Amino acid sequence: QVQLVESGGGLVQPGGSLRLSCAASGGTFRWSAMAWFRQAPGKEREFIAATGRSGSNTYHAGSVKGRFAISIDNAKNTVYLQMNSLKPEDTAVYNCAASLVAVGDARESDYRYWGQGTQVTVSS
Repeated sequence: QVQLVESGGGLVQPGGSLRLSCAASGGTFRWSAMAWFRQAPGKEREFIAATGRSGSNTYHAGSVKGRFAISIDNAKNTVYLQMNSLKPEDTAVYNCAASLVAVGDARESDYRYWGQGTQVTVSS
C-alpha cells in the first residue's frame, strides 16, 4: 500500500520560511501529478501547487505565486513545497496528494492518494 507522508510543518514567524516534504513510502507508483493543498478552519480546501514527474510542468495558485515553489526529487520519491515570506493567512493544514491524471488536466477529484497532513502555523 503506497503512503504519502508529509513533514516539515511547524510554527514560524511572519516573514519566515519553511520547506514541506512529501515522501512516497511503501512502494512507488507511476503517478502523473503531485500537488499540495491546504485547508484552514472554516474554509474550503485550497489548491496550492502541482507538478508532473519531470518537474518541468508546475502550477502555482495566484495567492502563493512568487512566495511558494513546488519541486521534485525523483531519486528520493519526494516532492517539496518551499514557502517563503509566510503570512498569518498561510496558517493551515497542508496535504500532499497524487493523481494518475496528467498534471495539466487533473482536478481535485482526480487526486486519489492523500497524505495525513502537516500543520503550518504563522504567528508572532
